Amino acid sequence: MVLSSNWQALLASKGGSLSSKDAKQSKRKITNGRQNSKITKAGIPQDARPKRKSGSRIMDMVYNMNREISKSEKDKLEGKLFEFNPAKGKTDDTVKKLVHVGIVEDTRGNNNKSKQIGKYIAMDCEFVGVGPEGKESALARISIVNYFGQVVLDEFVKPREKVVEWRTWVSGIKPEHMKNAVTFKEAQKRTADILDGRILVGHALKHDLEALMLSHPKSMLRDTSRHLPFRQAYAKGKTPSLKKLTREVLKIVIQEGEHSSVEDARATMLLYKKEKAEFEKIHRNTFN
Repeated sequence: MVLSSNWQALLASKGGSLSSKDAKQSKRKITNGRQNSKITKAGIPQDARPKRKSGSRIMDMVYNMNREISKSEKDKLEGKLFEFNPAKGKTDDTVKKLVHVGIVEDTRGNNNKSKQIGKYIAMDCEFVGVGPEGKESALARISIVNYFGQVVLDEFVKPREKVVEWRTWVSGIKPEHMKNAVTFKEAQKRTADILDGRILVGHALKHDLEALMLSHPKSMLRDTSRHLPFRQAYAKGKTPSLKKLTREVLKIVIQEGEHSSVEDARATMLLYKKEKAEFEKIHRNTFN
């Protein structure tokens, strides 16, 4: 027979012996103690649970989201689906907090919608150096994600000129990525088809569109680099970097070392979603 820790402690205090009277009194005390202590569903006394600081859950979710981004950056698999939803498996209360602050879109029970292209897309490109001393830029990767961060298009693109500088330390592009890369014309056509009739989100979109030799109606552009509140708050009226905006607005660190056009596209979509009301208000005032 194995005694519980409570009984063993009581025996020790009695010098190793326990009378029937002592046993009844001890059992009664233990029973009363259980009645007075609220037990959680997990079997842990409520007053013994560690206390969390207000808002810590949100920061935990942001940290987990950043960790998932870093993991996907290492893989860099073309067209790999990634549901930008760190709230998966979390409580309803946590999800509501994340949705409230605009960090995450709650897509639970709506997976089909999250995988569709939808009305809003975010685009980003990576470049390599061509021309004299590799100072000119040529498109080498195009990435597009939907409103929920799902990858719609992610292709390495063969530059039309000889690559002089791969800029791997920034672009993440390497010669081996060109083995299965698509042609510029194919990338251009596929991008144009996706852009047609949709609102395009991005950072310094003019540069990306020029590299693709494409145009898009100004009324359907949402450029985080030109958003006036961002410029005034974080760059003294000038153009803020995407890395700075993501760190200041979303509290997420990106572009640590090699860049990823998928990661950057997702970051711009999150920035837009976080300030969507203000973006649309300025848009209405500009085009009405």
